Amino acid sequence: MTQAPERKRHHESATGKALLFDYRQAANPVRPGLTEPIPDCSWGPELHQSGPSAILPLDLSAELGVPGPATSPGLAAHFIRIEAGESVAAAASATSSLFFVLSGSGSCRTSEATGAEIHWQEGDLFALPAGGTPQLEASSTAVLYWVHDGPLLTYLGVSPSTARFEPTHYSGAWLQAELEQLARQPGSGSSNRVSLLLANRDLPSTRTVTHVLWAMFGIVPAGATQAPHRHQSVALDLIISCQPGVYTLVGTELNDDGSIRNPRRVDWQSGGAFITPPGHWHSHVNQSGEAAWLLPIQDAGLQTYLRSLDIRFG
Repeated sequence: MTQAPERKRHHESATGKALLFDYRQAANPVRPGLTEPIPDCSWGPELHQSGPSAILPLDLSAELGVPGPATSPGLAAHFIRIEAGESVAAAASATSSLFFVLSGSGSCRTSEATGAEIHWQEGDLFALPAGGTPQLEASSTAVLYWVHDGPLLTYLGVSPSTARFEPTHYSGAWLQAELEQLARQPGSGSSNRVSLLLANRDLPSTRTVTHVLWAMFGIVPAGATQAPHRHQSVALDLIISCQPGVYTLVGTELNDDGSIRNPRRVDWQSGGAFITPPGHWHSHVNQSGEAAWLLPIQDAGLQTYLRSLDIRFG
């Protein structure tokens, strides 16, 4: 008899959080004040051009209504500035971290246990799995762009337990040579994108740089106006190098002629970054007279695995 009240209290507790919604009110809750839409935002190179060694998060967590730092619901992007002879610990509870070297040179110690090191210089990219805290040391003053999937794990309420791939280094000289060779191939001039997708032999099914992250090393040739395309992954776009006159047009709809309706213009700056929200059409335009280089990083590895990327071309 003494057990009955306890069972009743347990039942009330279990149902106390239960809710029901009319499908029409809850099927797509992405709207201000509820599930916040991903905002348009850009950051200039002045953020990292001077100052002491520091990790500089591109934090939109307040706008997104999520724990920070976060640049999208699943990813966090940062600039890292490291003065010559100094080091920075790139600590994150994440399954995937990607670093691109905008300037300078140095090394990354990936594990205290193995003592393994990656030596990096301008133009290099390296991807690290879960495990340990990478120590980045600069032999010359350096700026790196760092993206990881920590916000995704925070949302899921989990911690990484297994490395899904090995630390992987993509040299800038190799990337540059391969992309220039691709750009010279017949038909590349009329392609929607002249780009290389970075991949890893440990992840054959998604053909992505990690099982969560996707990275594209691309060129926008002088005079090019790329046809619009869209996808359901969030793009965190890093502008590696450009001259004035390069920009991206972004919008939610297309006109009958395939152009973007009422587009927002994002002007590029070397060493800057901007967001392309999911589902938004975007087109890169180069009116500068010189080639421009970019590195979009997305959560498209995860979206590809879920079969939900839905990439489309105008």
